[in-house]
Amino acid sequence: MAEKHEGAVTGVGNAINETVEGVANKVTETVEKAGDWVKEKVEAIPTRGETTMPTGPTIREHMEVVGSDGNRVGVVDRVEGASIKLTRSDSPDGLHHFIPLDWVASVDQQVHLNKDCAEARQEWQTA
Repeated sequence: MAEKHEGAVTGVGNAINETVEGVANKVTETVEKAGDWVKEKVEAIPTRGETTMPTGPTIREHMEVVGSDGNRVGVVDRVEGASIKLTRSDSPDGLHHFIPLDWVASVDQQVHLNKDCAEARQEWQTA
């Protein structure tokens, strides 16, 4: 009778070991995926004065910002959060103005907006 119970206990022990190994493998896989996700996010954090647009190159200080009509809106001072801060020396009223990154249509040698110059100047935020 002891042999019968010994076999059952061994079978249960083996089942528990297999379950624990399966759980450990899943946990390891999930932790590796989480680590990769964190690494990706940390590498995407912009340095002071620049940001990477989700679909394009980097916005840098001193880049010209132009409206969809091709007219100059201003010059990038820096990127702050979700906005581009324009230089005040290039501003018609001598103040810093902020435009949302949502307005950026593309970036090459210039920052191109999806609004024309007049519309951008009417809707920008003043510091």
